[in-house]
Amino acid sequence: MSKLHRPLGTLSDERDPVRLTPDSAGWTYSGLRVLSLAAGESRVVRTGEYEAFVLPLAGACTVRVDGQVFDLTGRDSVFIRVTDFAYVPRDAEVELSTVEGIEVALPMARCGRRLEPRYGPAENVPVEVRGAGQATRQVTNFGVPGVWDHADKLNACELITPGGNWSSYPPHKHDEASECEVVNEEIYYFRVAGRDGVTPSREGFGLHRTYTSDGELDEDVAVRDGDVFLIPRGYHGPCVAAPGYPMYYLNVLAGPAEERSMAFCDDPAHGWIRETWNDQELDPRCPVTSHEGRVS
Repeated sequence: MSKLHRPLGTLSDERDPVRLTPDSAGWTYSGLRVLSLAAGESRVVRTGEYEAFVLPLAGACTVRVDGQVFDLTGRDSVFIRVTDFAYVPRDAEVELSTVEGIEVALPMARCGRRLEPRYGPAENVPVEVRGAGQATRQVTNFGVPGVWDHADKLNACELITPGGNWSSYPPHKHDEASECEVVNEEIYYFRVAGRDGVTPSREGFGLHRTYTSDGELDEDVAVRDGDVFLIPRGYHGPCVAAPGYPMYYLNVLAGPAEERSMAFCDDPAHGWIRETWNDQELDPRCPVTSHEGRVS
């Protein structure tokens, strides 16, 4: 089995569907936890040397940290709405509580600076439609530089790819410091909708590719709801959503650069694809969501 592809159930259990630290990933900075809280349940998370976002995937919760309280409205599904979120610093004790139950992601990064907790309103999150034709997809830029600058190392965004479309395309990389890229370790956390297009289900699937020019990495895998894929280096893309099964993924990136950046370089064999988008129509299914709910 691939060391980079971590199917659902291999990283933790039902209560903590994903528990991925930089050490368990085999690198230095990027990590991810996904927690499942039952109705009326509270959990305490100690961040230690990691800063994190508290990002509802399904449900609502209250976040208490450093004497502050953030009520996150959340959403019913990642395919329903853009959510509000919270930033929590390293060396913090974070209490999460929920009335009706929640599944919540904590993208995280090992960092040096301790910042203040902060709330991120859903209405302030930019939604971008990227690509064209069958490469049309939605990018929800909630935690990226220039939009959310209140972080030390952590970068995060969400993507929704309609069924049958390609995203993370053309293939790109960010594994060295150069004129067009910075070093970032990246996590892909996938959710795949079932046949109703909004409820995550293991019934559907998508495809993901990661490779290096020297052929040392060359992975083509089928991904299903709840799977994780690690990008330590090399070109990655496309992510392909099977027809009938919209694909969501949460990207978590962090690296050694002093200033946060998500700069990348396209694979020169495929970068020309971008020029063709000028002559193609956007897929009318995008954007899929906004802070107000479903768009299409």
